[in-house]
Amino acid sequence: MTLSRLERAQAWLLRLTMGLLFGLFRLLSPRSAPGEPREKLPAVRDSLLLTSATQLARKIRRREVSSVEVVQAYIERIQEVNPLINAVVKDRFAAALQEAAQVDKLIEEETGGEEVLEDRLPLLGVPLSVKEAFALQGMPHTTGVVSRRGVLATVDAPTVALLKRAGAIPLGVTNTSELCMWGESHNHLYGVTNNPYDLERIPGGSSGGEGSILGAAGAVIGVGSDIGGSIRMPCFFNGIFGHKTTPYVVSNENQYPPASGRHEDYLSTGPMCRYAEDLVPMLKIMAGPNAHMLSLSMKVDLKELRFFTVPHDGGSPLTSPVNPQLIQIQRKVVERLESDLGVSVQVMSLPGLRYGFQIWNTYMGLPDKEGRPARLFCELMGEPGRPAWPLWELLKWIMGRSEHTMAAIGLSLVEMARTPKPSSFIIQQKEKLQKEVEELLGTDGVLLYPTHPNLAPKHHHPLFRPLDFAYTGIINILGLPVTQCPLGLSEEGLPMGLQVVAGKLQDRLPLAVALYLEKTFGGWRDPGAN
Repeated sequence: MTLSRLERAQAWLLRLTMGLLFGLFRLLSPRSAPGEPREKLPAVRDSLLLTSATQLARKIRRREVSSVEVVQAYIERIQEVNPLINAVVKDRFAAALQEAAQVDKLIEEETGGEEVLEDRLPLLGVPLSVKEAFALQGMPHTTGVVSRRGVLATVDAPTVALLKRAGAIPLGVTNTSELCMWGESHNHLYGVTNNPYDLERIPGGSSGGEGSILGAAGAVIGVGSDIGGSIRMPCFFNGIFGHKTTPYVVSNENQYPPASGRHEDYLSTGPMCRYAEDLVPMLKIMAGPNAHMLSLSMKVDLKELRFFTVPHDGGSPLTSPVNPQLIQIQRKVVERLESDLGVSVQVMSLPGLRYGFQIWNTYMGLPDKEGRPARLFCELMGEPGRPAWPLWELLKWIMGRSEHTMAAIGLSLVEMARTPKPSSFIIQQKEKLQKEVEELLGTDGVLLYPTHPNLAPKHHHPLFRPLDFAYTGIINILGLPVTQCPLGLSEEGLPMGLQVVAGKLQDRLPLAVALYLEKTFGGWRDPGAN
C-alpha cells in the first residue's frame, strides 16, 4: 500500500533522527581491533543435551539414565557457557542435585510401573530454567530493578508450581530487560545477556535470558511471558521454539511487574524450548485446570487447514523493512507447504498491520473494565520507594549516574507524552483488523507472519529501531495464539524463523505446524557448531 505524504515525511524524519543518533553512538562506541578473534560458544559434546525433555523424561522413568546424570550434565553446560552469555543470574544447583537424587530414589521404589509415573509426573527429573520475572521460591524476583535488589520470592508462581508438580527440576532464574518492557535483556542489576550465536548481538527480551540459555543448550525447557513479543523475539533470535498462548488460559499470577489496566488481556505465559515435541506437553501442564479449553489432544491434519502468508506489515513508516533473507525463508516455507501437503497458501495483505505500534501503544494505555488505569512505568521504576522522575533520570543517565537503562527511561518519557484520550482512528483500525483476522482464520486457518524485520541486532542497536517489535506486539493486542518456529541460519550464521498465528483457542494448530517445520527445516542448531 502506498504511503501518504504525511507518512513519508514521518518516516523520513524518524530515519534521519535515528540515523544521526546511531552515527553518534557508533562514533563513541569501543571497537574491536582488526583481526581480533571473536569468542565463540563451545560445541555440545554430551548427547544428553541433545535430547528433548519428553525423551529425557522417558529415559529417566525407564532407568536408562538417572535424573542426577541429566541435571549434572546441564549444570556443567551452564557453567561452561554462562560466563560468555550471562543468561542465568542465580542458580540453585545444589538443591537441584538433591531433588534429582530424590527423583531417582522415587523411581527405584515405584511399584506401579512406568505408565503411572508418566501420567502423574510427566516431566519427572527433567531440568527447567525460569525467567526471573516469575516467582521461584527462595530465588531473586527483581526483573533487573536495582531498588529491588535482595527481593526473594516466597512462593512459586502457579505456572512454575505446576511444572515442579509434574516433576521438573528448576536449575535457576534467567535475565530479563528492566521491568520486562524492552527487546534487549539488559539491566543495571545483572548486566547484559548475549546471544549464543554471536556474543556481540542481543538475545531479545524480555525473556532473553531464557532464550539465550536455551539456545546455548544450557536448558531444554523454560518458562517465558509475552506482552509485546517477549517470548517470540527471544525464541527467534536464539533459534528455538516458543508459544504465546490464548489469553486467560495459563495463569499470569506471581510474576513481576503484575498486570494492570488492560494488560491481562494481552499478557500470556507460555513454554520456551529447543524441541517442538515439548511444546504441547509443557502447555498441558502449564494450563492446569484450563487445559481442556485448548483441546490439545485433538489430532490436527495439516492438509485440512487453510494457510495464509503476510510477508510484511504493509510498509509502516515506524518499522524497518523486512530483511530479504527473512522474506526468502518465508517464501520457502510456503513452497514446502504447498509441495509437501498439497495445500494452497494465499498471500495476504492486511492494511491495519501498518498501525501495529500505534494500536499496541494505545491499547496498553487503556484502563480496565472498572476504569482503573495501568500503573505508570515510572512508578514501577521507583519501587519500593517513590516514582522515578524520567527527565531527572535522563540527566543522571547522561552523567553516568542513573540506576536505570536508557530503554526504561525512554519508555517512561514516551508514557509521559501519551495523550489521555485514545485516537478514534487507531481504535477503528484495531477493531477493523480484529474483525478481518478473526473472520480470516476462523477455527481452521493459520497465518505466517515475520516475527521481526531484522536478524538479531547488535547490542543496544534496538534503541535506534525501537518500534520493530510491532510485528509481535500487534498479535498480543489481537489476543491470538502464536507459535515461534526456527527456520535454520542466515548467511551470517544467525537464526531465522517466523511466527505462526491461529484463531483464539486454536493453539493446537500452530503447535502442529511447529512440528512440521522442525522436521522440514531442522529446528534448533547448535551455536557452537556454527
